Amino acid sequence: MAIRLLIADDHKLFRQGLISLMKTREDIVQVVGEAKTGSEAVLLAEKLKPDIVLLDIYMPDKNGLQAARDIKAHSPEVNIVMLTSSEDDDHLTEAVDIGVSGYLLKNLDAEELFDLLDGIRQGEAAITRSMASRLFKIFAHSQERDQGCEDLTDREIDVLRLVTRGLSNSDIADELCVSINTVKTHMKNIFNKLGLENRTQVVAYAFKSGIISGEKNLL
Repeated sequence: MAIRLLIADDHKLFRQGLISLMKTREDIVQVVGEAKTGSEAVLLAEKLKPDIVLLDIYMPDKNGLQAARDIKAHSPEVNIVMLTSSEDDDHLTEAVDIGVSGYLLKNLDAEELFDLLDGIRQGEAAITRSMASRLFKIFAHSQERDQGCEDLTDREIDVLRLVTRGLSNSDIADELCVSINTVKTHMKNIFNKLGLENRTQVVAYAFKSGIISGEKNLL
């Protein structure tokens, strides 16, 4: 079944170009709506219940980060991916704190965009190597282990490290020689113990807590 996608961007030309691009891969994505402001994105997300909302940050009326907070409040089951030109560290960390499922730059290759959107259905994070590297650098000098980290088992930490390398549940199962259901159980435990919602937050947590010690582990 195709991903039901809502696109929110105030630039009409970019929005229409993105819709045209999505029509080339209707086996993966079906655009169910488009919004030109943050407020409109919030209303349509609640009305249409898309699988994913692609949100620009720089929008009139209500910016994408404010819209993301409102969408999460009203429709927490909806996945949000920031698709923006902003490389601002504060925007990236705020987006992760909100609980978005991904943070992508507009110069992304089209095929990589389709792969990342498709991966969200498998519970993967839509985050590129460059954005993962940026997260590492942000948290590199402020590593703080908390009680949640201490509560993780050795195997859960193994899974956490593999998540930061961009591996899917299936790939992690192969790497650890366990079943995919076992991996899903570990992921559920990690989310519960750390109070996190998705893989993007898990990646950020791994860097911030110091579990990941070097960029060789990045996506």
